[in-house]
Amino acid sequence: MKLFTEKQELSRLVITKDMRILLPDYDNMEIKMEPLNKAVYLLFLKHPEGIVFKHLTDYRKELAEIYQMIKPMGLNERVLKSIDDVTNPLLNSINEKCARIRGSFVSQFDENLAEHYYIYGTRGEPKKIDLPRNLLVWE
Repeated sequence: MKLFTEKQELSRLVITKDMRILLPDYDNMEIKMEPLNKAVYLLFLKHPEGIVFKHLTDYRKELAEIYQMIKPMGLNERVLKSIDDVTNPLLNSINEKCARIRGSFVSQFDENLAEHYYIYGTRGEPKKIDLPRNLLVWE
């Protein structure tokens, strides 16, 4: 009964120096993602104003740089092709990545809390992460 009556607070979101995603106020929970999904997530965290999917090509270089921070030796032809696909508004790759990112959070805790942590937005509008920026910590 306590779970239904007690309003849970949002946790801080910590991005560690080694690019792990932690929620310290939820028993130091780590949100695990594939490297490209994590790079997409971090790109959106860096842009609180949001990003319109059809403008993702403008962020291709920044996404590659973020990916390289996650996997320093990982930028090969296959990864560069995947980054091109994610930033190509004519493909569905970005929607697939956002669905996987959403799943990483929803699988860990309640949808009502999770929705503050994943990428969302209305079609044609900037997509963003709704987390209040005072809860975001970059180590």
